[in-house]
Amino acid sequence: MSSVGENYVLVFDCGSTNLKAVAVDPAGNIHAYAKRPNSSHPQPDEPRWLIWDLDEIWRKLCEVSREVSNRVGAENIRAVTTITWGADGAPVKRDGSLTYPPISWQCPRTREIAETITKRINAWEIFKITGYQIIPFNTLFKLIWLRKNKPEALEKAYTWLMMPGLIANKLTGEFHIDPTIASTMMAMDLGKRDWSATMLELADLDANFFPEWKEPGEIIGYVSDEAGEKCGLPPGTPVVVGGHDTQFAIFGSGAELGETVLSSGTWELLGIRVDTFNPTKKGFEEGLVIEADVEKGFWNPQFLMIASAVVEWVLNNFFRDISKRKYETIIEEIKSIPPGSNGVLFIPSFMKNIGPLRKYGALGTIIGLTLNSSRFQIIRAAYEGLTFQMREALRLLTETTNVKIDRIRVVGGGSKNDLWNQMRADIAGIPIMVPTQREAATLGAALTSFVGVGYYDSIKEARENFFAEEKIFEPNATTNAIYDEIFKKFMKSLRCLKGFY
Repeated sequence: MSSVGENYVLVFDCGSTNLKAVAVDPAGNIHAYAKRPNSSHPQPDEPRWLIWDLDEIWRKLCEVSREVSNRVGAENIRAVTTITWGADGAPVKRDGSLTYPPISWQCPRTREIAETITKRINAWEIFKITGYQIIPFNTLFKLIWLRKNKPEALEKAYTWLMMPGLIANKLTGEFHIDPTIASTMMAMDLGKRDWSATMLELADLDANFFPEWKEPGEIIGYVSDEAGEKCGLPPGTPVVVGGHDTQFAIFGSGAELGETVLSSGTWELLGIRVDTFNPTKKGFEEGLVIEADVEKGFWNPQFLMIASAVVEWVLNNFFRDISKRKYETIIEEIKSIPPGSNGVLFIPSFMKNIGPLRKYGALGTIIGLTLNSSRFQIIRAAYEGLTFQMREALRLLTETTNVKIDRIRVVGGGSKNDLWNQMRADIAGIPIMVPTQREAATLGAALTSFVGVGYYDSIKEARENFFAEEKIFEPNATTNAIYDEIFKKFMKSLRCLKGFY
């Protein structure tokens, strides 16, 4: 293990709502970060469709990279890596230019394809091969859409890059794809950690269209002179394979084999690390998704759920008048509201085809309003509804993986809310563990990069140096009993709503 001078990995942590550059040291401490907002845009020739502006994303990443490298010293950055959201990518020419812009996961254009795909292949067969459910934003549907509507985009392309690959290409000029991001495409034979010919044939493609496989932690290439000037990085800095942020969050939480992680942000992912790919009928029927773990030989069965986006919806519609310290003000107010929010129930199924509540087919619903209900009761009910959703996902994860779950590690932006963490413990009835450093996806990417450039000899050695103290929220038995009764009402309401929408 090296110990000379200051050493940092620069992580481009790219989400749908924020683009960040983060400098992490070999002990897992964050020394500097900068961010810019991110959002998809209407496509100029068809405003109802949504795309990503890659040039805008790259410009913002260059800005935040310069800010962070100036703070820690560009000469101290030993490697750069990128993690992003899943499902989105684009066809590119040999020079890296796009033949079609990246279609956003928020774009509605692929819904019809998703609805009709089972005429060509059974959904259960898809799950057995890919570990994936039929979700409208799956990458394969975008490839099928392009083949049908813009075939020239694929014919003119040299290859296809997912978002981490597009950014790495900007940095190095190299082409690659890694298994964590590829497992979000519904195109892999997940048990083999390779492409599925059966799935690719649906888009009239084969494996030769895609770039070379690279595993997380491998060196893709090196920062070019042009990228170095734009990003404020020394040319020749190694660029290390990153991938899909949710798998890096599970990995970067410090979870060992069989440990459960809740990665909480705009979306929540309740996942577990296992060493077998076992797509069961029960898992398929309940909406389980399985993705490739950061480490080869491991997989992440998980439930995907809408989360903080629901809280943001409530804030935007009920709390526009509070401009300063909005979260702190709201949390203080709802502390005085008892469990159950005085009878208000919030059903968070804003996307009825995703998550553990999908079989009820309900859209977002507020139940139990009276003339005396306050907006603070509504937002507390939203937090409770999201946590009831997590509790149901926890039950289903236990049943579909046959793993006994006795605690949950919570990471991501949603882990910063102590009231919510205690609510999770009280509703689930098991301890909630929150790492001191909560940016788990960033840490996971930095950890693999330090191994990739030889600072650490192994992932095991890096883990021993990376993870610090954890805060534990123990369930309150009295509150848990109260929530048990409220949860029964929550589930009964869902069953009553089934078929209503």
